[in-house]
Amino acid sequence: MNYRTQQKITRICWIVGLCALAIPFVFPFLWMLSGALKGQTDVFASSSLVPAKIHWSNFSEVFAYQPFARQYFNSLYIAIVVTIATLFISSMAGYALARLRFGGSAFILLVLVSALMMPEEVTIIPNFFLMKELGLMNSHMPLILLPLFGSQGVMATFLMRQYFLALPKELEEAGRMDGLSRFGVYFKIALPLSKPALSAVGIITFLFSWNLFLEPLVFVNDIELFTLPLALANFTDTYGLPLWHLQLAATALAVIPMLIVYVLAQRQIVESFAMSGVKG
Repeated sequence: MNYRTQQKITRICWIVGLCALAIPFVFPFLWMLSGALKGQTDVFASSSLVPAKIHWSNFSEVFAYQPFARQYFNSLYIAIVVTIATLFISSMAGYALARLRFGGSAFILLVLVSALMMPEEVTIIPNFFLMKELGLMNSHMPLILLPLFGSQGVMATFLMRQYFLALPKELEEAGRMDGLSRFGVYFKIALPLSKPALSAVGIITFLFSWNLFLEPLVFVNDIELFTLPLALANFTDTYGLPLWHLQLAATALAVIPMLIVYVLAQRQIVESFAMSGVKG
């Protein structure tokens, strides 16, 4: 057996082994798609992934049962607003912590890192009273402000700081010699060079906001203001029992943006986490 044949056999064995290991992770997704095309009584009646009768009407019933299109839009625009605002604030804060030397910078960084270790469940009660005092209950403002200035915003700032630390200072010094101000150096030199980190932070922030459940559950009451995680839990009958066929159909529609993001940008996510630990 020559070397080329051995390489092909080894490659085939690796592919088969990886496909076998992927089955436990892929099966729940396939089961969800199968259940989305079944009737309510057929979801658990058979373990077969191939529906005996395909119910395409499940997807139209999702929009008829509750204002699912409006809820879909709510999640989409909130995730976009949170992502854009987080990129703007975290990039400036990360650059300041990485390049500017001022009193208390080390303490601020310590506080930010400590905030990453605090679960959201610990702060949800004081945040509830804060939003109540500000008159922001039953609105989307808490769903925008809390991720922006909470753990997600802190994590984004930390990742941007780590990336800015890895950039060569010589480039910024050359910009200062050309007459750029500190903000000009940030905007015209550091920010364009940080596109990989910005892409990864944007992707992670979007997915975090898209999947947010606890904050909408606490701060939103009106069904027209529901986001997708709340909407999925609302597909129940008059006795409070889940309507599985509608719930699975709605879930299949809800994961489409996440799949698109993962397929298009998983490389940037991996590269960002690798680069975030280069220095600092």
